[in-house]
Amino acid sequence: MPKAARDLPHGIVASSVTPFKPDGSIDFAKLKPHIDWLIEERVNGISPLGSSGEFFAMESDARKRLVEAAIEAIDGRVPSMVGTHHYSTAITVDLSKHAEKAGADSLLIVPPYYGLPTAQGVMDHYRRIADAVSIPIVMYHNSAGTNVDLGTEHMIKLFEEGALAGVKMSHLMPDRMVELLQAGLKRATIYAGIDYVAFEGLSHGAHGWISAIPSMTPRMAAEMYETLTIKGDLVTARKQWKRLAPLMRFVFQGSHISRNAPAPHWAAIMKTGLSLIGPDVGQPLLPSAPLDPENTAILADLLKSLGYRVRQPKAAKAKAA
Repeated sequence: MPKAARDLPHGIVASSVTPFKPDGSIDFAKLKPHIDWLIEERVNGISPLGSSGEFFAMESDARKRLVEAAIEAIDGRVPSMVGTHHYSTAITVDLSKHAEKAGADSLLIVPPYYGLPTAQGVMDHYRRIADAVSIPIVMYHNSAGTNVDLGTEHMIKLFEEGALAGVKMSHLMPDRMVELLQAGLKRATIYAGIDYVAFEGLSHGAHGWISAIPSMTPRMAAEMYETLTIKGDLVTARKQWKRLAPLMRFVFQGSHISRNAPAPHWAAIMKTGLSLIGPDVGQPLLPSAPLDPENTAILADLLKSLGYRVRQPKAAKAKAA
């Protein structure tokens, strides 16, 4: 069966985080409880080593060990979409072949970042990976993080060739995702890839949603996905999004709202939030600093407003003592 014809998960796909010990090594004991919690929160798929997995701060050997442990923890309960990103095509192929051998159901891959390859070079990158594996590939279209903005016509060609099966569209211009949805591609799974465009993308028929809200508060994301995609209830979905939007703006305040202003890093917000309402997942790797007490309190209030039972933040306990 052509790779592009295989079913990718529809619905909410969580980008699982990588728990680390204070010395920077992976805290494997915390991984399965985190994945169990995501599944209990009604995710339709899990993506280890997406942005939330901090792949960009990890060497290949550590990534491979994390992939093996994550796939074992998922245990086939939901599909796995493993991140195997690297600038080097050879290293990406190596990581991708390893993920397939470890049991990954599909791959999530950002374009070659930082080095500013040509569009032809990016397309050939995906073609070579597709030639090396037999599982579907989802392009993580993240132009803000990679400085690569592959055009719609290029992605359509890769879909038609069978090199791509899906796209996680993280462009802040909603019409870039809508244009793909309206292209009439028969074998393409399109995900809203950043929360800013999720409501519009799902309203236009996006097949799923992978971003901070689905990874941090999956149950709330699943409710809105079902309201829009399954029930077609736009009025109720607007109310649901109105409740979720303040958390989204808080998460991305330092990367999209006021990029140059002092603000906490999204990874610190996500990990702190997950630890407040689910199993402890530790802190992000440096240079992402832990979330300060003031912003932790703001985050706790936002999570409470969504109906989550929030544990008292550790920082607040220490301060009270």
